[in-house]
Formats: sequence, structure tokens, C-alpha cells
Amino acid sequence: MRRIELTVEPEGSFPVPTANGYQIYGAILSALDGVDEDVSTRVHDSSIGSLTNSGLLGTFDGSRRDHHKRVIGDETYTLKLGVADPRDQEVFQALADAFVFSDDTLELADGDFRVRDFASTNTTHEDLLEEAAQTVSDQPADFELEFRFRTPTCIQEADDITTMFPHRGSVGRSLARKWAETVPDEQEAKLELALTREDFEANLIEKPDARSYETHSILVNRVGEGSDTRPIFAQGFTGVCSYKFKNASEAVRTAVTALAEFSAYSGVGSSVARGCGYTEVKINS
Repeated sequence: MRRIELTVEPEGSFPVPTANGYQIYGAILSALDGVDEDVSTRVHDSSIGSLTNSGLLGTFDGSRRDHHKRVIGDETYTLKLGVADPRDQEVFQALADAFVFSDDTLELADGDFRVRDFASTNTTHEDLLEEAAQTVSDQPADFELEFRFRTPTCIQEADDITTMFPHRGSVGRSLARKWAETVPDEQEAKLELALTREDFEANLIEKPDARSYETHSILVNRVGEGSDTRPIFAQGFTGVCSYKFKNASEAVRTAVTALAEFSAYSGVGSSVARGCGYTEVKINS
């Protein structure tokens, strides 16, 4: 698994959607197409959300266009990507080829960004579990995991219904499913986290920050062709929510902490490649 951070500079000032993850996703696929069509197709067709995309992070001006903001010409912006795909090396190499060794431009609808820096870190599921075990041994039993849901987080509960609240059961189950889908087959028995929704509900208490909590409807796809094209929206939430352990065993605390750290690579919920579910986690004693 890998985390990739791109530092980009806009070529002038121009508008971008307020929630620009979907447009960034299209630009990334276009760049991947130019260097490795197979990887581009794999990312697009992945059922596990093999790429997590934060959208542009930085300072923006207002825009007269509805649902848009304006990038500032002399500012730099950050784009954070997570790669949880079991074949992460292939995805990483294609991204490096696109933004380091080939054309270093990210082309959006109303303007382009030049990629000025490309940095990455990598880990494994086993490493995350070992680090989590060390964290648990260093912390009091009731420590908190603070989740900052930076982009609309859309967790599908059943059919087309998504949760609009960072419930511990919904967030935990989403991460546990992603973990199970991305663990290498040869290590599945060793690294399995046998946590059910009921385990998250029985061992955690969620403490949402009401001042930061918002709900959203975000563009995640377009279907059809020509004049028949219609947008597809997903509903979700942003904000800060802390999860505190309550009488949880060491094994449960270790597993949940590993999943929290895993979220930086996998995102939370659906449509993570299209800018949903980008999450940052902090541990509070």
C-alpha cells in the first residue's frame, strides 16, 4: 500500500468545482491512459476503490460560478492519493511515469496544474498491525481515535441508501470490508480482522463535533451519452468525530487502531477514487 502526495501549482487563476475530486479523478485517469492503459482501466473498474483521492487541498478564492471556487495563481496546492490495491506497485509506477518521468501536468476543464513535487511512502497490512499493537501498548485503555472526514464520506448501507452520520458501526464495517478485500491472498488467514458491526458498536463510543458536521450531495459519475447524459450523485457527510474505546480488549483496540491508520490508504465508504471519503486520523490520549 502506498500514500502519494503531489504538490501542484496552477497555471494562472481559474475556477474548479467546490468538490473537485471527480474532476481530479478524470484528470488522473487521462494521465494514466497516456502511460499505461491497463492500469488506468484497472483503477477505473476496481470494485474495491483501489485509489483514494483527496481532491485539491489549499487556499481558494470565491467564484461567481455556482458550486465553484477559484484557485489562486501564486499558491501551491496538495493532492493526496492512497493506493490500497494489492497490485499497488503497478499503480504507483504508472502514476510516477505520468507525473514525474513523462508530462508533469494535471489537466482540468478550466486550467492546468504543474506537478512540482511527488513524494510517497509505503506500508503493508502486517506493518499496520505491528504499529497498532505498539500504539495500544503506549496508550491508556480508553484512548480516542479522532477521524477528520475531509471530503464527503458516502457509506452505503443497503441498496442505494447511504448513512449521513459517522456511526461507529458504519465507519468500522466499511474499513473492515476494505481491509479484507485488499489483504494479499497468501496472508489472508494471518492478517484477518474478525470484527463485525456489533463489535464496533459494543466497544466504541462516537463523539461527533457538531460544529464541524455537515451533509452533502456530491457528483460521483455521469451515465449516458450526448444529450442523454445525466449526473449521478452520492450523499454523505464531512466533519470531525472521535471514537473512544469502552471496555475493549487489547485485541479489539489493536485491530480498530490498525483500521484507522489503514483509512489513509483506503478512504472510508464508496467512490473514494472520485474524491469521497478522504480521511485524516489522529490519536488522542
